[in-house]
Amino acid sequence: MKVAIVCDWLTNVGGAEKVLLRVHQLYPKAPIYTSKYSPRGISWFRDADVRTGWLQIFPSFMRRLLGPLRMRWFSRLDLSEYDLVISVTGAEAKAVKTVNPKTGRRAVHICYCHVPTQYYWQMYDEYIRDPGFGVLNPVVRTCFKILVRGQRKKDFAAAGRVDQFVTISEYARELIAKYYKREAIVIHPPVEVKIFSSHNSLSESVRSGSCSRKGYYDYYVTTSRQVTWKRIDLAVKACAKLGRELYVIGEGPEHDSLVKMAKDAPCVRFLPLMTAKELAKYLRGARGYIFPSMEPFGIAPVEALASGCPVIAYGKGGALDYVCDGENGVLFEKQTVKSLEEAILKFEKMKFGRAKVAESARGFDAARFDQEIKELVDEKVGKTV
Repeated sequence: MKVAIVCDWLTNVGGAEKVLLRVHQLYPKAPIYTSKYSPRGISWFRDADVRTGWLQIFPSFMRRLLGPLRMRWFSRLDLSEYDLVISVTGAEAKAVKTVNPKTGRRAVHICYCHVPTQYYWQMYDEYIRDPGFGVLNPVVRTCFKILVRGQRKKDFAAAGRVDQFVTISEYARELIAKYYKREAIVIHPPVEVKIFSSHNSLSESVRSGSCSRKGYYDYYVTTSRQVTWKRIDLAVKACAKLGRELYVIGEGPEHDSLVKMAKDAPCVRFLPLMTAKELAKYLRGARGYIFPSMEPFGIAPVEALASGCPVIAYGKGGALDYVCDGENGVLFEKQTVKSLEEAILKFEKMKFGRAKVAESARGFDAARFDQEIKELVDEKVGKTV
């Protein structure tokens, strides 16, 4: 069986890239087609056959401006020579051609769609309010308003050519039905549960208190790509106001702003990106994990649960698929500092069994993802020898 994998871009590390990596590991010989590849930004695919086109000439920071060009490139990318095309996408990669009208040759296209293209649909208003280009925002805003109607039509048409939609949560499934008028199967993203649920003892540096002045289970953790819509600022402000020790792990364009925000709060500390095993040590010693973002899923909080670390999460979106209020964490109603503060205080009055919390993540293990994807492929394409 000839298989091709497609994704929007490969320029940084994130949850979408973790899904793509797992699909690559299932089909290691399959080429990966993408609009932009930066081995410096993400080193996970050095063993893969990554194929790009003319969009590769554009610098990575222009990615948010290139939606119409990506749609043009992907819609002209003919992959009909393959038996199976798996797109892992939240944007334009689903637009690839899988039918050759001259030869009649066609590939089965399974689209693992995180969500409908957010800047055209469910997050359009937020994008218009703040496109994220500083002084160029007025220009970008005007151009985007002019282009969005045509791009929505193209995006909707691309969704109509997909053979089978798969998505990451019930929330995302509802969005696909709303905007694309298509039914999707939910296969939750793969989480390396075994790494995070390991019962190995914490490193001496964590045990001795360099992670927490007060000791074991006395600090909170949040990990994320540091961009505005992840709302890490809520965690920083709430913990600073309450005087709770918080470790902000990760990097991104909002890093300097967050550091400045916490300059008068010594209880808030910043750590760089780290390996899964290193992160697991911090999570196993943490009192709780704070997840203030509105996400279609969120792999990081499930990693926290697998570590036995209960989660304080914004009560909308994908978090509802794995955080059960009062059992393995606490949900808060509004994306405000006050609402998060109240949730932290409520959380601190409750007791959570670490083993029970870890058990709640077991159903999200990567092996389960592998099995469900393989079963779907067998159903749609047929078993191969």
